[in-house]
Amino acid sequence: MAQQSDVREVLQYIPQFRGKIFFVLIEAGLLPEPAVAETLLDLAVLEDLGVKLVLGVLGGDLKDLYDWTLECEIMAARVSRPITDPLAVKEALEILARGQSAVIDASATGPLDTPVVDFALRIGVTKIITLLEEAILIDGAPAHAIRAKDAESLASHSDAAGAALLVAAAAACKRGVPRVHVLNGRQQGVLVDELFSNEGVGTMVHADSYRIIRDLREEDIPELLGMIGRSVRRTKLVERTYEDIQSRIEDFHVMAIDDNVVGCVALHEYPVEDCAEVACLYVKQAHEGRGYGIELVHYAEKLARERGIGRVFALSNRAADFFKTRLGYEPATVDALPQKRRAQFEASGRDSLVFTRSLAAD
Repeated sequence: MAQQSDVREVLQYIPQFRGKIFFVLIEAGLLPEPAVAETLLDLAVLEDLGVKLVLGVLGGDLKDLYDWTLECEIMAARVSRPITDPLAVKEALEILARGQSAVIDASATGPLDTPVVDFALRIGVTKIITLLEEAILIDGAPAHAIRAKDAESLASHSDAAGAALLVAAAAACKRGVPRVHVLNGRQQGVLVDELFSNEGVGTMVHADSYRIIRDLREEDIPELLGMIGRSVRRTKLVERTYEDIQSRIEDFHVMAIDDNVVGCVALHEYPVEDCAEVACLYVKQAHEGRGYGIELVHYAEKLARERGIGRVFALSNRAADFFKTRLGYEPATVDALPQKRRAQFEASGRDSLVFTRSLAAD
C-alpha cells in the first residue's frame, strides 16, 4: 500500500511534466517482455497526465512495439522515416501536435549517438530516457544524479559500456538536453521509480542545477512551515509563524532537488558581536542520511565568511554529536551567545546546548 508521503512525492511532479516532451528509447528486443509491457503501461499513464511522448526503438521489431503501444492504449502513431532521416523531425512534431505519441525507428544508432541527440534537440525534449539491458554503475554501485561536468572524471570508475554512456550523456547535456536518464530496462517499474521520486533509481546526467541551495522565496514559506512542523512538535526547533519567517526571509535558505524543497537552514546575524547563528536546520525525513544537513550548515558558514563574520554558533538539544563530531563545533556556555540571543534563550526555558565555531582560521 502506498504511503501518504509517496503519493505527495508523485503529485508534485505532475504539473512539472505536463506539456513536456520525453524521448524514451527502449532496447525492446533485449529486454524481458514483462518489463517492456510494464514500461508501456507506465508510459500510457504519462500520456494521460499530459506528457508528450516520443518512443524510439533501439532493438527489436518496430511494428511489434507499435502494436504493443496500441494494446496498452497509448495514442501512438508511427513515424515513417528512421531517426537518421532529417525529415523525421517534421513528421514527429506533426504527430505530437495532433495529440498523439510518436514511435520511431532508432535501431541504426546507439542509445545516445549523435543522430539521437540531434533529433532530440530539434523536437525540443525535456528528457532523454533510455531503458537498456544494463545500467550505469560507478564503483559497482548506482550513481543517481551526476552533473555533466563531472561525468568524464567518473567514467573511469565504471566499466567500458558505462563509461561510454556517461560521456555520451554528458555531451548531450552540454549540447542542450536538460536531462538524460540511463535506466536498467530489466527492472520492472523502473520508469515510475525514476521519474516520480526526488532521488531516482537509475543514473541521471543533468546540465542544470538539479540539487541547489537557494534563498527562500515567499511562496516557499507554507512548505517550510509544514516541513519543520514535525520538529517543532518534538521540541527540536523553535516554533515559527508565517509572519516570523516573512519578516526575516533574507535569513532563510532552502535545499531544492528538482525545485522541490527538501531542507532548510537560516543564518541570523549579530553584527555588533561579530557572530551569527546557524538556525532552523532541517532535512525532510525521506532525505535524511545523505549528508544534506552538513551541506546546509557549510552553506551557512560560507555566507558568514563572505560577510566577514568571524564566528558562528548553534543551539541544539538533540544534535550534539552532529555539531561536535560531524561539523567540528565546540561546546560552549550561554556566555558565548550575543546579548540579545542570550536573553531570548533564557526566557524560552529550553534546555538546548550551545555550540560555537570560529571561522577566522578557515
